[in-house]
Amino acid sequence: MNASARRIAILGAPLVAALALSACGGKKGELVVDDAVGVTALRDPCPRVGIPDYTGDVTVFSDPSRTDSAAIDIEATITNLRAQCTDGSKLHSVASFDVLARRSSKVGARRVELPYFSTVVRGGNIVVAKRVGKVVIDFADGQDRATGRAQAGADVDKAEASLPEDIVKRISRKRRAGDEDAAVDPLSQPDVKAALSKANFELLVGFQLTDAQLQYNVRK
Repeated sequence: MNASARRIAILGAPLVAALALSACGGKKGELVVDDAVGVTALRDPCPRVGIPDYTGDVTVFSDPSRTDSAAIDIEATITNLRAQCTDGSKLHSVASFDVLARRSSKVGARRVELPYFSTVVRGGNIVVAKRVGKVVIDFADGQDRATGRAQAGADVDKAEASLPEDIVKRISRKRRAGDEDAAVDPLSQPDVKAALSKANFELLVGFQLTDAQLQYNVRK
């Protein structure tokens, strides 16, 4: 399954979405060094967190048959996405975020509940788990803006999120000019790429949109 198909599986709708990902906090991980090309990078086994395109906003209309601005009831956006990861045999990652909401009418106090999903994806295309929750937004009388807060968590076996020792050695082995494989980038080798993909976990969050809401986000 390619990256586009993965997003369809996660979101349940036919669109191609790029992921905006931020690394899990901390400096835990495996040091990956390629002296032949002077590259040094730290690979963090913690799940990365992100919001798939088109799922970070939701618009609710007062009339489901309309999508014009005069019919907008609620607009909300996920922001301030933050990640914390607790190291151990199990990597416990928590994605916290705020939801900024605006309503068209300021009259009366009102509580709004907006559904959101959290999905754990392995290797870029395997959905390991998916949960749906609700973020609560409370508007005071006379107020058209309010903020809600929510979080999602993931537990990943650290052994599964870590590279095999032989792969780490191949990546980090110093290569010198004149060596038979000096010009070969180990990261380009199929088995190394497969190992990196298999060890890659992501925690994705976004609004649980209807097909109509998703298509509206794509069009706007």
